[in-house]
Amino acid sequence: MRLMLLAPAALVIVAPAQAIQQNPRAAIETGMADSAAGWNGGDVDRFLAIYSDDPATSFVGSSGVNRGKFGIRAQYLKSYAGQFGPESSAATRSALTFTFEDFRMIGADHALLIAHWSLAKPGEAAKGGMTSLLFRKEAGGWKIIADHSS
Repeated sequence: MRLMLLAPAALVIVAPAQAIQQNPRAAIETGMADSAAGWNGGDVDRFLAIYSDDPATSFVGSSGVNRGKFGIRAQYLKSYAGQFGPESSAATRSALTFTFEDFRMIGADHALLIAHWSLAKPGEAAKGGMTSLLFRKEAGGWKIIADHSS
């Protein structure tokens, strides 16, 4: 009898996760929210978890092209010193938010997300720009394989 009472609760918990996995846009937006939470919490690895581990993964920004998650990570640590790690604090970190502008599927296993990003640091005017993100569906979910941010 107890098993029958628990089964409907398990379905309620599993159903939303399955819906997100079956809906690429929802899965990608959920991943982007988790990435922003990593940034906001000073956790560079959580922020970068949405990037593919593929060595060909690229990030294009004002400093040029960086390839691979290791290279992208190094550039973020250099460009945003004080944002990540134990020396950072909520009082000094910038807060990252995204506004999703456009989403489209490019085949069954690729998607393009265009978004506006904003960084707000306490006591300073917010900075922002645009980002174009190419995602690929991988075994670990939807991952960024190309990022062009300005």
